[in-house]
Amino acid sequence: VYGHPVVRAPHLARLAARGTLFENAYCAAPLCSPSRFAMLTGKLPSRIGAYDNATELPASVPTLLHHLRNAGYRTCLSGKMDFTGADQLHGYEERLTTDLSPSDFGWVPDWEHPTQVQPWFHTLHSVAEAGPCDHSLSLQYDEEACQQAVHWLHAAADRPDGRPFMLTLSIMHPHDPYQGPRRFWDLYQDAEIDPPAQGKRKAKDRNAVERRMWALYDRDEIPLSARQVRRARRAYYAMISYCDDVLGRLLQALEVSGLAGNTIVVVTADHGDMLGERGLWYKMTFYERAVRVPLLFAGPGIKPRRRIREAVSHLDLLPTLASLVGAQPGNAGLDGRDLAPALRGGALKPRDVIGEYMGEGYDAPVVMIRRGGRKFVHSVTDGPELYDLASDPQELRNLAAEPAHRGTVDALVREAEGRWDFPRIRADVIASQRQRRAIHAALTTGRIAPWDYAPRTDAAASYYRNYDSARPDPDRLLRRPRPAG
Repeated sequence: VYGHPVVRAPHLARLAARGTLFENAYCAAPLCSPSRFAMLTGKLPSRIGAYDNATELPASVPTLLHHLRNAGYRTCLSGKMDFTGADQLHGYEERLTTDLSPSDFGWVPDWEHPTQVQPWFHTLHSVAEAGPCDHSLSLQYDEEACQQAVHWLHAAADRPDGRPFMLTLSIMHPHDPYQGPRRFWDLYQDAEIDPPAQGKRKAKDRNAVERRMWALYDRDEIPLSARQVRRARRAYYAMISYCDDVLGRLLQALEVSGLAGNTIVVVTADHGDMLGERGLWYKMTFYERAVRVPLLFAGPGIKPRRRIREAVSHLDLLPTLASLVGAQPGNAGLDGRDLAPALRGGALKPRDVIGEYMGEGYDAPVVMIRRGGRKFVHSVTDGPELYDLASDPQELRNLAAEPAHRGTVDALVREAEGRWDFPRIRADVIASQRQRRAIHAALTTGRIAPWDYAPRTDAAASYYRNYDSARPDPDRLLRRPRPAG
């Protein structure tokens, strides 16, 4: 639905045909946890301390789920959210699975020693070992998350309390390691896989960001062949097709449960993947491949077959979903805007889209301003970048390096320095890193009390039981279609 000539995602295409698709949607941070926390709170990562993948989202920060519950909604999560710390719900009434990633402070970056390679850093093994997969940890996890979500939906259709619901299904795919589930790997052929439009550049031609990423996960330790790069991209396409299949299963559950006509479906992703473009992999940059994400709404009241080109943000999700269901987040100081009028067919005025990165690979905050057709990226360490996305979609011509654009760039730098207090943010990040490393060292010494979420199950309320004579026949309750009589 975004125009790729090779990738197959038929369920997403059918969903887009009855909904509204945003062509230029951006995550607030090109890293897993900060992106999700910004999604849930409608606030920029630096405002909630969501610096990296070992950050604790404060339990005192309201999320979309809190607002929905106050509006009478039942809220449920199946799959990964990477909550770190003691609060493993953040407004979700139910969680059906544990998390895929650890919930402790073990993955804290160290900006005071930015060149030190941590054991949990990415490497290029994911690319070198890419290929078809019959079973993997990620596949096992996503299958469990999908199955639990489908079961939950079937039960939701007949709950006696009559409350509306908000269900989040969050899966790992598509993500490194690049292991394409074989059924979907076989949908593609090596010959049809497009190579990176711009491959790895020589050391002398790399810009500051490319040098940082090289030092983070490359370092020329694992040489890659053109065949390995192609197989990694094929595996990623296979993973997208797998995700599309998961979406299809979820949509089918809505249909057979009679819920489809009254349910809004939202599809997005927490970040993208460079996938070999510019010789870069994974996320952690503000180039389009890493920071631009799919975003699609479909359901009652949503304008069908509509595509919106104006740039939008994950920060817009909370105010938009709250508006669609009549929830009142109040004066929450949100950084996003309500897209509901545009989803109903109204115009959407252009507005700046803001992003932040404060994770590994750097030693100072990096920020992004997408304004109109241009994207400005800046850090006090690496300096400014400015790209005209209309004429330079591969972001190869940094206008900030050209004298003709010096005035524009200087004005943007001053604007960024007024919007963000870079020295204070850097000090806050380093202080947080120190504290979390100290806590992790203490909590992994002696008796360990894990924060990892343990799903609650009640065997006495499962399948056929004799404890409640008033309980209706569970088979008749869940059978689709319902038996006659």
